[in-house]
Amino acid sequence: MLSVTLWLIFFKIILGHLHMPTVYVNDKPVEIGTKKLNCIQAAELAGVFIPSYCWHEALTVVASCRMCLVEVGDLKDGKLAMQPRVLPGCQTPVKDGTVIVTGEYDKRDASLPALPYDPGYVKGGAPGLRAKKSQADTLEGLLINHPLDCPVCDKAGECKLQDFSFKYGRSESRMVDVKNTPPNKPQLSSKITLFTDRCIMCTRCVRFTREISGTAELMVHGRGHHEEIDTFPGKPLENKLAGNVVDLCPVGALGSKDFLYKQRVWYLKESDGVCSRCSTGCSTHVDSNKDIVYRLRARTNPEAQGFFMCDEGRYGYHFANSTERFLRPMAKVDGALKPAAWNVITPQLKQAFAKAVTDNAKSVVGVLSPFLTVEEAFLFATYFASLSPDVRLVLGPVPVVGQDDKYPKDVKGNPVEPTKFVIHAEKCPNRLGVEAVLKHFQGSVIPFATVAKEGVSAMWFAGGYPDKSAVEASDWKAPALLVVQDLFATSVTAAATFILPGTSNFEKDGTFVNHAGLAQTFARSVKPPTEVRTELQLAFDMLGRKGLVQAATIRAELAKAIPFFAGLAATKLAANGVRFELPTV
Repeated sequence: MLSVTLWLIFFKIILGHLHMPTVYVNDKPVEIGTKKLNCIQAAELAGVFIPSYCWHEALTVVASCRMCLVEVGDLKDGKLAMQPRVLPGCQTPVKDGTVIVTGEYDKRDASLPALPYDPGYVKGGAPGLRAKKSQADTLEGLLINHPLDCPVCDKAGECKLQDFSFKYGRSESRMVDVKNTPPNKPQLSSKITLFTDRCIMCTRCVRFTREISGTAELMVHGRGHHEEIDTFPGKPLENKLAGNVVDLCPVGALGSKDFLYKQRVWYLKESDGVCSRCSTGCSTHVDSNKDIVYRLRARTNPEAQGFFMCDEGRYGYHFANSTERFLRPMAKVDGALKPAAWNVITPQLKQAFAKAVTDNAKSVVGVLSPFLTVEEAFLFATYFASLSPDVRLVLGPVPVVGQDDKYPKDVKGNPVEPTKFVIHAEKCPNRLGVEAVLKHFQGSVIPFATVAKEGVSAMWFAGGYPDKSAVEASDWKAPALLVVQDLFATSVTAAATFILPGTSNFEKDGTFVNHAGLAQTFARSVKPPTEVRTELQLAFDMLGRKGLVQAATIRAELAKAIPFFAGLAATKLAANGVRFELPTV
């Protein structure tokens, strides 16, 4: 008897594994496996979009906007029972047999058989009609007090209220009363302003400050018709993640003072980038126009930073547009630095370093900064190794400020678990990548401080530091031959024989490896200034190679030469990056 029972249990387990939990979205079956999903997420798996304002994957569910209302039912043993009222999709979990009907049911795949809807349910309206009417009613309610600010609103062109009103709303308004016009709050933050009358009370910003940053500066003040977003008295929105509330706001209520009234979004060119301001390596959207960077936004990447980015990275692009940058190569003539053309200065550089290596190769140093891409570091290291195996490769200064800053925090400013975001103290994007290159060529990593006080005869300093304070060296011995490729004038460039203009991370293609060993490739977002040559092109020229360098070609060469980078050999890399196995200590 026991054996029969065991066999029955065994067969039930097998049959349970054969049947995958299935959800039906507009009659289309989609397997959800063991995932815990709501209706919005399940519909996304089926290729169906359910509009929402308040829901965000990283925040708690409040179901306050009512934009995601759908019709929900349950299919069991061939019988379909639909609930009589629409439900918020964000707050409704799905399970095996759940049926979801959206307002776009009439656009479903007609080749799929229709589910057996109960005639009594259909009598009250065709499937999808209830959801469609509910969404239109919701939009009408949201627009009752919303001003017609689209011509002057920074959100115009990427506003969910515009998009959803066009797609799901009504073309005419029945509003005849005077709109509610509460005063704006430009004092909300030094970086953010609040246009109160545009707010639709989705409370994304409030939940962010409570759940992600933990600083809880924002609240909902008042009730009903008088509800407004505001800060607690004496507590402005000044945390280091505050800029994310602008990205989270689905309408134009929260505006970044850094971007306000500078560009219309339809003029901007969006490209994917990687933040260079700390070793987290946040994935970003870079918005530019006419080769000027105007805005950075967080790009969702669960392998890197998740959904958000810090304000240091968000507003840390201005160095690329600075008027203090080096814009052309210069060579020292009669004790003074004078502009020189690339076709003149490149042969001089080759000749100078060839002579320095001939005189004393052990006294020649190549400094590779952690702001270089792995392709640039590899090509420079290849060049120096080609001169002589005795030339030393050195890791440039690694800027470290304080300690890792973890979020969320409690009321006393102490981090609490679980950690949802970290601003790393290491303020450079590619230390691990450059170190891997150095270890391959010479077996160890030599820090810049080791050679700074030595009396070397020749040094090539490949920098690219966005913050010039990171390379201030007051007590170092300048070599007789010093080539500095950097963005700004520092104490190092003051002693230079040759100054070469560097490029920012927005102006080149390449790969960064973050603190966790995640390699992310990125493409050029803007062109460098006219007379600026990328570090990769310069290293390519110094090696005597002809033509224009392609980062992808060098990346393939790198992956073949260094086992650590073998994961970069693929022609098309994963969108979220490639994670390398880091050695354990």
